[in-house]
Amino acid sequence: MKAQRRAVHGVLLLDKPVGMTSNQALQRAKRLLRAEKAGHTGTLDPLASGLLPLCFGAATKFAQACLDADKCYRATLALGERTASGDRETPVIERRSISVDRATIDAALQRFIGAIEQVPPMHSALKKDGKALYDYARAGVEVAREPRRVTIHRIDVVSWHGAELVLDVSCSKGTYIRALADDIGQALECGAHLSALRRTAAGRLDLRDAITLDALDAMEAAARDTRLKPTDCLLAEWPAVRLPSEEAGRFLTGLRRRIDGADAAAVRVYGSEPHAFLGSAHISAGELIADRLLSPLEVQATIVAESESV
Repeated sequence: MKAQRRAVHGVLLLDKPVGMTSNQALQRAKRLLRAEKAGHTGTLDPLASGLLPLCFGAATKFAQACLDADKCYRATLALGERTASGDRETPVIERRSISVDRATIDAALQRFIGAIEQVPPMHSALKKDGKALYDYARAGVEVAREPRRVTIHRIDVVSWHGAELVLDVSCSKGTYIRALADDIGQALECGAHLSALRRTAAGRLDLRDAITLDALDAMEAAARDTRLKPTDCLLAEWPAVRLPSEEAGRFLTGLRRRIDGADAAAVRVYGSEPHAFLGSAHISAGELIADRLLSPLEVQATIVAESESV
C-alpha cells in the first residue's frame, strides 16, 4: 500500500552520494519523509557529493536564499591531464609533464582570489536557446558563452602529493569549480581536471550537520522528522525583526508596517510567540515590506514542529 503524503515543513541537510542526480536524491528523501511538496536549493552534479539542502513545504518559498549564498567545496585536482569537460566525466584530451613546487602552486592560486571572469564550461546545465550546453557538447557542437563574474573568497591547499592537489574553495554562487580547476592547471602550465568534488557548506549550512540517504532510510519513520531544520535556517545570515502579536497578524496579510529600523535589503520576520517565523521582508524608509510570507497554517505548523523538537 502506498504511503499517504503529508504536509512537512523544514530543511533536510542531505549528504548526496556520488553517482546520483540531485533530483534523484530529492525524490528518495521525499518518499522517505512522505512529503507532499519538496525542492532542492541548486543541483550538485552526479560526480559530486556533499551538502544538498532539501526544502519541504513552507521552506520551498525561501530556497532562493540558499541558491544565492556563498558555497564551500573540497576539490581534488588531477594535475598533468586536461579533459573536455574539466572533470573526469570525459576522456583526457591533453597530457603534460608536472614541474611545480609549493611556492609555484601558492602563487598560481593567489591569481584567482577575488572577482574573476569565468567562461561557463560546455559540459554544464546552462541553457542556450532552450537547450542545455552539455547537449551541444555531447553532439560535438561548441557554442559561444559569455564570461561571468564570480568571486573566489579563499583557496586553501589541503594536501599535495605528486599529481593530486586537494583544495578547499570558498566562492560566490555560480562558480564552476571544474572551470576553476582547468584554469589553475593552465596557470601551473601542466593542465588539470577535477577528479573529485564535495560541497562542504552553503551559507551557514554545514556538511557536518548532514545525513546520508542510507542513514535516513535506516531510521524509524517517526524519527526522520527530527532531522529537519527549521525553515528560517535558510535565512540565518539575515537580520531578524520581531513583531508584537497584533502587528504579526497584520504583517501576514501583506500590509506594510512602520518600524524603527535602518533600511535593509532582506530581513527575517518573527512574531512574539517562540519559533513563530513569519517570512521574509525588506525595510525601506521606515517601512517593513513583506517579500515572502508563510500562511497562518504554515506558521502554526512550524511552531508545533519546533516546540516538539526542543
